[in-house]
Amino acid sequence: MLRSMYSGISGMKNFQVKLDVIGNNIANVNTYGFKKGRTTFKDLVSQQISGASAPSAERGGVNARQVGLGSQISTIDTVHTQGSLQTTGRPLDLGISGDGFFQVMNGTDISYTRAGNFYLDQNGDIVNSEGLYLSGDGGSKINIPTSAKSFSIGDSGIVNFVDDQGQLQEAGRIQLVKFANSEGLEKTGGNTYKNTPNSGDPVPVFPTEDGGGSIVAGALEMSNVDLSEEFTEMIVAQRGFQANTRIITTSDEILQELVNLKR
Repeated sequence: MLRSMYSGISGMKNFQVKLDVIGNNIANVNTYGFKKGRTTFKDLVSQQISGASAPSAERGGVNARQVGLGSQISTIDTVHTQGSLQTTGRPLDLGISGDGFFQVMNGTDISYTRAGNFYLDQNGDIVNSEGLYLSGDGGSKINIPTSAKSFSIGDSGIVNFVDDQGQLQEAGRIQLVKFANSEGLEKTGGNTYKNTPNSGDPVPVFPTEDGGGSIVAGALEMSNVDLSEEFTEMIVAQRGFQANTRIITTSDEILQELVNLKR
């Protein structure tokens, strides 16, 4: 059978994966803190028809003759560029201007997120939309008493509130983490990530210190998906898929001609 037919099949599979990634990006264009994906390809092993030869006194060198056997997925990257901050005016909407991540806790299970839409539960603890506790200094919960008259969160992560006596009190300080390789984090759904052996261990940092970034209260980080870029990549993937189907169709026509030689 023709090698070109199998090369075309590999190309079609790869562009299907690329379209899957693009579709997920577009579906999350309005997801807070979402980081877009990117697909890259690499070529498969090449079949060597003849090897290279060195030049001699009588004849010059000859290059190797190789036929490629298609392509394969190289990487599916998570692109951690900063998303734009959208002002909401809600005091529990927190955006990160920098490279840090919020820590959210379910018991001893810790996840990491860039989505800063937080809420207060019945006890006054700060939680995310899934009910996971926002981690403060030393991994503690941050509690704003239900009797508090008002509260505020500064760019350094300090949470202050005014008690029922009119006194300013500190409820805690939000602790961020950063990673040596944030692109190595694993997406676990619900706008959360887990660290992996290639992301490195989380390094605790406070906002405005040690390169973790600052907190912007009353704002949310939007998705970093660019729709114009995604639609362009979609067209490229669609045309690439069509071109590979044409390779298979042309290879099939050649095989048909060979079969017809018997007649």
